[in-house]
Amino acid sequence: MSVNINDKTVASLVQTAWNIRKSNFPDTIEFDVPDQTRTVSVTGNKCILNCAHCGGHYLKNMTPISDVNRISDYSSLLISGGCDEMGKVDIAAHKPLIDELKENSIKINAHVGLISEEQIRKVASFADCVSFDFLTDKETIQQVYGLGLKPEDYIDTYLNLKKHVRVVPHICIGLYGGKLQGEIDAIKKLKELGADSLVFIVFIPTPGTRYADKPAPSPEDVAKVLATARIEFPDIPIHLGCMRPKGKIRAQIDQLAVLCGVNKLVNPTRPAVEEAQKCGLEVKYGRECCVL
Repeated sequence: MSVNINDKTVASLVQTAWNIRKSNFPDTIEFDVPDQTRTVSVTGNKCILNCAHCGGHYLKNMTPISDVNRISDYSSLLISGGCDEMGKVDIAAHKPLIDELKENSIKINAHVGLISEEQIRKVASFADCVSFDFLTDKETIQQVYGLGLKPEDYIDTYLNLKKHVRVVPHICIGLYGGKLQGEIDAIKKLKELGADSLVFIVFIPTPGTRYADKPAPSPEDVAKVLATARIEFPDIPIHLGCMRPKGKIRAQIDQLAVLCGVNKLVNPTRPAVEEAQKCGLEVKYGRECCVL
């Protein structure tokens, strides 16, 4: 192992995860630079929840749904937006416009939040994939999102999504102010419920949010979660998505992600590419959102 891990328990987990990856997948890894996927917001830069980790910050650079007809030269869209007071992103309300886009063979990844089964059916009619933030920790739901909901609400929505559309659960490592809280439990619950693929993102301390002064999770904490996921899910694709801290810590996280056996990594740092080559992995490249 070319990356030093001080925690012997984590180092053992990572080695086990790598061995499992070698046994179940070819010696290839995909690095995605998603310049063919445009991010679209159905609420502009507005979000009622004002979550502790985001505060609407990540909506500002997204294309408003009202401008979507001006989009050209993209093969896919990630359609998201701000949540209402119950954690729903009302993408279904824009079905007529999205149906028009589908006529031009544009692929759709929908980020929907906690929607009803009726809305799920509408989204399923146009979505190639649904990205769903999966949480099973009540305190995180209440403290980060400010929602008076229970883990069962997330579990029920996930199961309803699975009935109608391809759904890829997302787990944010360190969402609870940089601390691990519920990520391992979420992985184990997903193993019970079933998942065809899994995406991880990593908490970013973001200026202007309530968690601006919180630390990012340590690379070893990230490795602990990723390695556990690979061990629990030995034969499904596991991806490390685009949302993760910048700088030196990003490079460390990326290197460890390779060693934990991820199949895709979005916008990789150079050390991740070098690590993959050291591990004898053939590098392939993609240009869309990692779930597409």
